[in-house]
Amino acid sequence: MVASILTVGLLALGASNQQAATAATEALPVSTTIPIVFTKAIDANKAHVGDLVNARTSQVVILGKGHVLPAGSQVIGHVVQGSGFTYDRTPYAKQKASSLAIHFDSIVDHGEKLPLSVYVRAIADPITTWDATKPKASDLDPDSTTTQVGGDLVTPSQSEVISPSEEVVGYQRRSGVYAHLIPASGNSPEGCDGSETEQSMGVFSASACGLYGFADTTLTQSGRKSDVGTLVLESRRRAPKIYANSSALLEVTEPDHNVASR
Repeated sequence: MVASILTVGLLALGASNQQAATAATEALPVSTTIPIVFTKAIDANKAHVGDLVNARTSQVVILGKGHVLPAGSQVIGHVVQGSGFTYDRTPYAKQKASSLAIHFDSIVDHGEKLPLSVYVRAIADPITTWDATKPKASDLDPDSTTTQVGGDLVTPSQSEVISPSEEVVGYQRRSGVYAHLIPASGNSPEGCDGSETEQSMGVFSASACGLYGFADTTLTQSGRKSDVGTLVLESRRRAPKIYANSSALLEVTEPDHNVASR
């Protein structure tokens, strides 16, 4: 009897998680991008499994059915793994990789927490992020043009966003920069897809894909094809660290129902 009740309870919990994932998919259509800024640093040397990861959206996000998510909306995740770096002084030793893995769990939409199924399309350190917001001081560019992470050019006096090959790849509006995503591989192990719909870009280019500005660090998993929603950084020279004010471009993907029902 007890076993039957427990089985029914587990099935109900699985169904509830499945329904939550389905509701999130309807609210956050596949290919929706979410530009975020991390509000606190996460250091592999100090991180513990379960530590909270906090970020906020950096511009308005377009959702389904004309609904929008305001800039500053909270994105919540947690640390999955954090292994610190220890230098092996043995002659000719191959240094053991230090790793940091985080999983994105939910986003707060006007007070309602929605589960996330996303991968990290691109991630940039604070310096690279800052550079994308500041025009280069030059007499050759009186228009105060800024360069998005990935190379697209944004000029305040024009609405078009121009790629390095001088093609119009997006548009800037009062609420931010928007573009159709361009397929790319960059240095991401799982690549980045394209989209037929206009998406929120924040400081990122339409073709931005992978890791930008993180010294001696490798993106070994973006959460697109394996372990959906989990980002993994590794380094054999230092402990990977996501600094406060680093930015990332998350992209909604199909939920992993096996994970959702656990």
